[in-house]
Amino acid sequence: MNEIAAPTIEYGQLAPMLLVFGAAILGVLVEAFAPRYMRKAIHVPLTLLALVGSFALVLVQVFVNGVPTAPSAMGAVAVDGPTLFLWAVIAVLAFVSVLLINDEDNFVAQASAVPGSIEEEDAEVAGMSQTEVYPLVLFAVGGMLLFAASNDLLIMFVALEVMSLPLYLLCGLARRRRLLSQEAAVKYFLLGAFSSAFFLFGMAFVYGYAGSVDLSAIHQALPNVGGQDTLLVVGTALLGVGLLFKIGAAPFQAWKPDVYQGAPTPITALMASGTLVAAFGAVLRVFWVALGGFEWDWRPVMWGVAILTMVVGAILAITQTDIKRMLAYSSIAHAGFLLTGVIATGGPEQNQNALSGLLFYLLAYGITTVGAFAIVTMVRDAGGEAGHLSRWAGLGKRSPMLAGIFAFFLLAFAGIPLTSGFFGKYAVFSAAVAGGVLPLVIVGVVTSAIAAFFYVRVIVLMFFSDPAADGPSVAAPTIGTATVVAVAAAATVVLGVFPEPMLDLANKAAATLFVR
Repeated sequence: MNEIAAPTIEYGQLAPMLLVFGAAILGVLVEAFAPRYMRKAIHVPLTLLALVGSFALVLVQVFVNGVPTAPSAMGAVAVDGPTLFLWAVIAVLAFVSVLLINDEDNFVAQASAVPGSIEEEDAEVAGMSQTEVYPLVLFAVGGMLLFAASNDLLIMFVALEVMSLPLYLLCGLARRRRLLSQEAAVKYFLLGAFSSAFFLFGMAFVYGYAGSVDLSAIHQALPNVGGQDTLLVVGTALLGVGLLFKIGAAPFQAWKPDVYQGAPTPITALMASGTLVAAFGAVLRVFWVALGGFEWDWRPVMWGVAILTMVVGAILAITQTDIKRMLAYSSIAHAGFLLTGVIATGGPEQNQNALSGLLFYLLAYGITTVGAFAIVTMVRDAGGEAGHLSRWAGLGKRSPMLAGIFAFFLLAFAGIPLTSGFFGKYAVFSAAVAGGVLPLVIVGVVTSAIAAFFYVRVIVLMFFSDPAADGPSVAAPTIGTATVVAVAAAATVVLGVFPEPMLDLANKAAATLFVR
C-alpha cells in the first residue's frame, strides 16, 4: 500500500505572508464575536501590527536567515530576492494605506442600506461604521503577497482571486456619491471576472503544452516541445490578458479611471500602489521565469502593448477634468514605462539591471501615489472630495503647504530631477537602452514630456489662479493622514536626492531571481 508523503512547508520563509493571512482570519472572528462598539478598537491595531510584523519578518529573512536558494512549499512559492523586496514594499504601502482607511469619513455607515434611504440616515446618526474593511484589506494584501511570489500558475490564480475579491467589495463602500461607487465596484467585478477567466483558460492551454503548471517545469519544457506550438502561443496570449488587465495596460485599461474615481480614495491608493506592485511581480514570474528564452518570442506583442499604454495614458490624461481620473490615466502611462523594463531582457547581467530598475521604480512610484491620494482626501467640497479640477484653482493661496506638497508629488510623477520619479525612470530606461529597445525609450521620453503638461497644468491652476468664493476647504488632517503625507514626501525627497542605498538593495535582490 502506497503512503502519501506529507508536503514540506517552509513556514519560516512564508511567515511574512502567513502572518497577514492569520491576522485577516482573526479579523473575521472579531467581526463575528466582538461587540460592534469594540470592533474598530481591535481591528486597527491588529491590522497595523500585522503589517509591521510582516515587514519585520522580511527583514529577518534577509539579514538573519538569508535569502532562500530554492522555491518554498514544494516549489509553489518562490521566496527569492525580488519576492522579499516586493513583500517589503507591499507591506509599507499597505501600512500607509491603512492609516488613510482609518479615517472612517471615507466609508459608508451601512453598506446594505439603499443610497439616500432612511436606513442610511439612521445608520449615520447612530455612528455606525463598516469595520469589515480591515479584514478585507488584510485578505487583499495577503493575496498581493502571494501573487507576487507564485511559482505555480494554479497558486497564482488563487492569489489573483484572493487579492481581487476583497477589492471588488471595498470599491463599493464610498460614503458619498454612493451610486458612482457601486457602479465602479460592479464594473471592476465584471471586467475582473472576464480577466480571471482568460487567465484560467490560458493556464489550461499552457498545461496542455508543458504538462505542468509549475513555472520552472514550463521553462524546462520549452526547448523540448517546440516554441511554435499553438497551445503555447494561445496560452501565452490568454495569460497575458489576465495579467495586463491587473496592471491596467492598454487596451485593457478601461476599468481604471471609473474604479479610481468611484472607489473610496484610501482604497484607490491601495489599488494604485500595492496592486500594481503585486501584478508586476506576477508579470515577471510568468514572462521571465516560465516563458523566457523560447523560440516564439512574446516581446513583439509586448512592444505594441507598452507603446499603446504609454500613449493612451499620457494623451487621455490631458482631457480629464477629475483629479482621480487624471491620476488613473497617469497610472496607466506609468504601467507602460514599467513594461519597457519588462521587455528589456537579455543576458543574466542585463536581466539583473532591468529587474533592479523595475523594483526601484515600483517602490518610488507606489509611495508617491499613496501620498498624492492622501492629499486628495483633504481637499473637500460640501458634498465630499473636490474631484473636479476647477475646484482646485487657487489652492496654493488657501493652503500653500498642502498645494506645494501635492505639486512636488506631481513633479515626481513627471520624472523631474531631484525626485524619486526621475531616478525610477532613469533606472528603467537605461536598462532598456542597454537591452536594445531604444525605440521604446524614445516613446517613453516623448510621452513623459506629454505627461508633464497635465501635471504642470494642475500646478499652474493651484498657484496662478484665483480661488473661487465658494471654493473647497482643506480638511484638518488626522494624525494618520498627516503621517502618510509626511512619510511619502520624505521618501520622495530621499529617493530623489540619495537613491544609491535603495538602488544597491534592489540590485542585490534582483541577483537572486529563481530561474530554472
